[in-house]
Amino acid sequence: MPQLSVQGVELYYEEYGAGIPILGLHGTPGSAMLWRDSGKELGLHGRCIIFDRRGFHRSAPSVPFEALDLVDHVDDAAAVLAALHAGQAVVIGRSTGGLIAIELARRYPDKVKALVLLEPALFTVDPVADAWAKKLRSRVLERAAGHNEGHAEAVIRQALGDDVWEAFPEELRQIFAATSPAVLAEIKGHHMDLSEDALQLNEDELAGIRLPALIVSAEDSPEACRLVNARLAGALPFTQTVLVPGGHLINPAHPAVLDFVDRMAVRSDYWA
Repeated sequence: MPQLSVQGVELYYEEYGAGIPILGLHGTPGSAMLWRDSGKELGLHGRCIIFDRRGFHRSAPSVPFEALDLVDHVDDAAAVLAALHAGQAVVIGRSTGGLIAIELARRYPDKVKALVLLEPALFTVDPVADAWAKKLRSRVLERAAGHNEGHAEAVIRQALGDDVWEAFPEELRQIFAATSPAVLAEIKGHHMDLSEDALQLNEDELAGIRLPALIVSAEDSPEACRLVNARLAGALPFTQTVLVPGGHLINPAHPAVLDFVDRMAVRSDYWA
């Protein structure tokens, strides 16, 4: 398996195609495995890089593995781009990956050309969404108490519904279940979407992200996700919004995303 040694851990990664760098950041629970088909499609439009985040599936956890902070994931993403000698990337983040993408753009603006935010988990920007996330955190911790492999399942069941979890193949449910230590570490960490001290950004901080951003919402997602996207669309300076069919697991290679990537590949400045 291809591995990168960054920030003291071994991260599994895959690459597809050539051209403008495209970095994919999966959600929680999750893995780059879920992005493989999309990665291949994105690889027809640029150099797509996907990886399992620290502690997820094929990537090693921190030692000791008690807490995962947002800054850990952000620094890992920046280190992956550096280790692979990738230039400024179009960063595509889904759910928790979208939260990481936003903070990557703030902390490492020289590494990000544009953002594709697939319902990013920055729930604190909206009071209703923030209350929903706090309740979700409590329900996950309560439901998974005493079950070492129960946190990943609890997140999906509580956030997206029992039917979504049941629809996954058994092999995928097992892979998700095995990421439960990482899910719990994020909950115990700082500034993650389900952390006690989830990241908060004010209007000025969001306005400071002066990058093109495609914000994608899904018709059947939880209301909290659409509320977050509406707030971000009003706060980020250069945005395009798209509503797509389906639920929260939005295809990273949706035609609207591919069109956006193609436009970023030929533009040196922001688009209007």
